[in-house]
Amino acid sequence: MDFTKDGFIISTEKEKLDVDLIHSFLNRTYWAEGISKEIIRRSIEGSLCFGVFENHKQVGFARTITDKATFAYLADVFIIEEYRGRGLSKWLMEVIMSHPDLQGLRRMILATKDAHGLYKQFGFTSLINVDRWMHILDQDVYKR
Repeated sequence: MDFTKDGFIISTEKEKLDVDLIHSFLNRTYWAEGISKEIIRRSIEGSLCFGVFENHKQVGFARTITDKATFAYLADVFIIEEYRGRGLSKWLMEVIMSHPDLQGLRRMILATKDAHGLYKQFGFTSLINVDRWMHILDQDVYKR
């Protein structure tokens, strides 16, 4: 499935994704520092992915881990630095939030350190009843 706007394309076709670019970007982030290319490949295989392209050059990415019925986790959202400030992250979120496979879900979650303003525009709020949520977190998994 492809979406076009102002010379850019957002595609959900995984074969179009530039795994080297995705790895290079994510490997330098606070949330995936040290991640291997193999883990990136596996994460793409198990996700509904969105690549942002200008011509055939990938300039952004996001993925959702979802059962396409009740739940989705939005992850690894980025636009490369030189393409920021053009409204691409907002358009990417518009495409994700309107995707047919992500309609009617009971819950969609994400975690962010610094992009709350973007996600609030799409209805995301802070978790409620946080005492009910639990997790297992291995901060060093990508460094081993």
